[in-house]
Amino acid sequence: MSRYVAGIEVRFADLDPRGHVNNAAYATYLEQTRAGWVDDVIETDLVEIDMVLAHLEIDFERPIELGDDVEVALDVASLGRTSIVMEYEVLADGDRAAAGKTVQVIVDAESGRARELPEAMRARIAEFHGIEG
Repeated sequence: MSRYVAGIEVRFADLDPRGHVNNAAYATYLEQTRAGWVDDVIETDLVEIDMVLAHLEIDFERPIELGDDVEVALDVASLGRTSIVMEYEVLADGDRAAAGKTVQVIVDAESGRARELPEAMRARIAEFHGIEG
């Protein structure tokens, strides 16, 4: 089983008045990681697939500050007929700062309705993460 890991640069603009990364920036960190995952695992550009965010949850455990070495690990928990459940671990200097979960849904570009995951995409995800497709 493999996790996809992306390095994240903490920007000054990500900080709140206390000098901690603002809670909204964590969603962006997950999104950046997903975009890299699509490039590297699915081997396409995010704009080439019609994938929408249907659910997002984040549990915050400790603050992240400017200068922290931040990584986000992404794992696919399950593949549905039209959806991908992803779990995340946000690490700051090696310590867990947050955990998250998203549900991504593949949609038809014209109708906006959910459609089945393409077989090639399903196969790449299953192979990389070592799960049943």
